Amino acid sequence: MDIKDIKVLIKIVTESDITDFEMESGGEKLVIRRGQAPVMVAAPAPQVVAAPAPAAAPSVLPAAAAAPAVPEAAPTGKGSADERYETVVSPIVGTFYRSPSPDSDAYVEVGTVLEKGQIMCIVEAMKLMNEIEAEFKCRVVQILKENATAVEFGDPLFLVEPL
Repeated sequence: MDIKDIKVLIKIVTESDITDFEMESGGEKLVIRRGQAPVMVAAPAPQVVAAPAPAAAPSVLPAAAAAPAVPEAAPTGKGSADERYETVVSPIVGTFYRSPSPDSDAYVEVGTVLEKGQIMCIVEAMKLMNEIEAEFKCRVVQILKENATAVEFGDPLFLVEPL
């Protein structure tokens, strides 16, 4: 299966109500799953699954407050040093971009308040730009990755405060 076929399948899945698609052909297996995160693609490699959206109680934090360090073993959005915060993780392996193009402003900065569904960043995977959206209303407390760096599945991208 070539990349053009995969792109067509991803487009069909994203434009429909399908949440899980699997196809096996000639020893290759393609799995596309989606939920509140962008579409995940896995070829003959291990399957990739999106992290579930955490639900949290709202709290108040001044915009100038210092952000705590995030432990490496917190890929699910829980377990930050301060329970008020949630960690937004990469749902796929790819390259992290803070803006839609090199000449554009970043989608978010520290202190930015996001509405549910607002774009936070892009993770490029196999020449596909996957927009990572806020899964709930929140304020960005810390940006954990540098622009144009490689990210793995579950890598922390942002520390946010649910509002």
